[in-house]
Amino acid sequence: MSVYQPTEGQHGEEKSGRNCVLQGIGLPLYYFSKAEKDSGCSSEKIEPQSTFLDRLLKEWDDRKVRGLFHHDVNAYETKILSGDYGFILQLIEGRDLKKRPTEFRIDRVLQPFDGKKFNFTKIAQAEMLFRFEESENDESGFFENTPIAASESPNVSPIGYGHVLLIPRILDCLPQRLDEQSLLLALYVAREAETPYFRVAYNSLGAFATINHLHFQVFYLVGVFPVEKAPTQRIMTLASGVEIFQLSHYPVRGLVFGGGSNLEDLSIAVSIACIFLQDNDIPYNVIISDAGKQIFLLLQCYAEKRTRGEVNQEFLEMQINPAAWELGGYMVVKRRKDYQETSEDTLWRFLDEEASVSAERFKEINDCILSTLSDKIVERNMKREDDHKC
Repeated sequence: MSVYQPTEGQHGEEKSGRNCVLQGIGLPLYYFSKAEKDSGCSSEKIEPQSTFLDRLLKEWDDRKVRGLFHHDVNAYETKILSGDYGFILQLIEGRDLKKRPTEFRIDRVLQPFDGKKFNFTKIAQAEMLFRFEESENDESGFFENTPIAASESPNVSPIGYGHVLLIPRILDCLPQRLDEQSLLLALYVAREAETPYFRVAYNSLGAFATINHLHFQVFYLVGVFPVEKAPTQRIMTLASGVEIFQLSHYPVRGLVFGGGSNLEDLSIAVSIACIFLQDNDIPYNVIISDAGKQIFLLLQCYAEKRTRGEVNQEFLEMQINPAAWELGGYMVVKRRKDYQETSEDTLWRFLDEEASVSAERFKEINDCILSTLSDKIVERNMKREDDHKC
C-alpha cells in the first residue's frame, strides 16, 4: 500500500531524487487467508473492526503526521447535497496545480508500460505502507519487516481519510490493464477491511487514470455513496450464481455484479467484462463496495468528449475530472464558487449529459458484454471438464 500523490514536476530522479529504490528494502507484510469469512458488514457499523483496516489507518495517520501529503485533509470542506441521492461535495482549492499532467494518449485504453515515464517503482520508501499477500496457512496477520520481491504487492494514496493506492506486483511494471488476478487481489483487500465503508476503485486509461502503472485506489469513508443507493434491475444470472444488474435510475450508465459462491466467481465475471472493454478501447471505471460483495462497472466518455470540444462550458469551468469516485457520487471541486452553488441537479446533469455514455451506446456495449460473458463462461466450463477428464 502507498500514500503516493503525484505532483507536477516529479519525474523519477527529477526534483525528488527518486529512482528505482524498492529493490532490497523491507516493508511490513499483511498476509490474508483466501478462506471465505463472514464480514458481518452492516450499515450500522461505524468503527473499523479489522486488524487490516486498523493497521492501514494507523500507517496512513503516521504519514500524515510526517508531512507527506500535499494538502491537509482535515482542512477540506465537505458536505452532502440535499436531494434523493445525497451527492457528496468536497472543496480542495488548487488541487490540480499540484497534479501531474497526463503522460499518455487518452484515446487508447491499453498502452504499453514506459519505464522512462513516472511509475511507482520511483516512489520513496516512506510513501509505502505495507505489502499485502496470501498466507500459506489460512491465517491472517502481520510481519513487521519483509523484503519486496517482483511478485509481491506494496499498496496505495489522499482526497480524504485513508485514501491510498494498491499496486499489484509493483516490480513487474505492469501497465494499467485489469485482469482476473489483479481484480481478485483488490476484492480480497476490500474483504479484509470488514466494513461497507471501505471501497476499492479502478480507473482505466481514458477514464482518468493518470499513471500507466497498474494500480487501484482505496478509500475509507463512513457513509453511503449515491451510486450505492441507486435502484437496479437484474438482467442475467450466471451458472456460478453471479448476478448482473443494470443501474436503472442513476445518471451514469453501468452494471452491478454480486453473488456467486466466492470472490473468485465475481472476479472471473467482472474481469471478462473489463477485458472486453479494454480490448475495444472503451474507457471504464470500477468501484468495489460492501467488503467485496458488490462491484459497479461504470461506462464513461468524458475525456473523449472534452477532446472533441463537445463539453458544455459550464462544466468545463468546474474542472471536475470524473474518475471512479466522481461517477459514484463523490465530487471534488476546486473553486469555492462551485462548492457554494452546485446542487444535486447540477451534478446529475453533468454526469448524465457529459460524463456517461448515452443510453443508446450503453445498450450496444451492454449487449456485447453479456454475449461475451456467456461465450467465455461456456469456454471456461468446457475447459474445466476437459481438464477433469485428463
